[in-house]
Amino acid sequence: MKQTTIKSAVEGVGIGLHKGEPIKITLEPLGANSGIIFYRKDLGVSFKAEPKNVINTQMATVIGGKEGYISTIEHLLSAINGYGIDNVRIVLDANEVPVMDGSAISYCMMLDEAGTAELDADKKVIVIKRPVEVNKNGKFARVTPSNNPKLDFTIKFAHPIIGEQNYVFEFSKQAYIEEIARARTFGFLKDVQMLRAQNLALGGSLDNAVVIDDNKILNPEGLRFENEFVRHKILDAIGDLSLMGAPLMADYTSFAGSHELNHELTLAILSDDKNYEIVTLKGDFAREYQKVFA
Repeated sequence: MKQTTIKSAVEGVGIGLHKGEPIKITLEPLGANSGIIFYRKDLGVSFKAEPKNVINTQMATVIGGKEGYISTIEHLLSAINGYGIDNVRIVLDANEVPVMDGSAISYCMMLDEAGTAELDADKKVIVIKRPVEVNKNGKFARVTPSNNPKLDFTIKFAHPIIGEQNYVFEFSKQAYIEEIARARTFGFLKDVQMLRAQNLALGGSLDNAVVIDDNKILNPEGLRFENEFVRHKILDAIGDLSLMGAPLMADYTSFAGSHELNHELTLAILSDDKNYEIVTLKGDFAREYQKVFA
């Protein structure tokens, strides 16, 4: 099975969640073994999507360095991972990825438009060899060895609309598009008001998030899935874990996980080479894995 990139460049424009300003985004093909590269056109600097470049996980996953940063990368990375794309350059003219409709489906549409191209290099995956877990205040994120990757996520909110939700997602490209990609980010009205007072979330609206007050959903159209909240957490986790640099052959389980826990999990995995092995996809293993992206 070969590495992939996109066939042709594709452009889009969307609102930045925090600044509320239009942002142009272009996805461009890259050669084999390049990985996922973010490029700030306005600054002339690049950042590779990898754990060591993560500088903040409080409200979104942010990569960068002393030259600048790029925020809210997780939804786009989730779509790229869902499509099995190994190499692509993401060109932006601002410090955040457009939020689009709060899900990953707009990026799926961009990837469909760009198409997928094989490269002359074998695809690699990260095979988890033993359980790795991080936990904090009763919340946890864990990976365990598996040849049939699944994501098992549970959330629990003391809110009548959300409550406790669990979803188990068996990974494939088609299942990602149908079950995960359309799940939107969500927030509470009181938090949105607080953030705006700090000049944050200025681009947030009912067009790009599910917003909840004390007892109801404010979006007139309601939810896209009955359990849209936990599905979006899986969407985020897929994006965060893609910072490993190759698809994970592992089951992922989380209770009340977050960008912070996902980042700490990637660091914990990489902290000991007994935890994982980088495997080149060949033979029967490759043929079985390829079915996931058929």
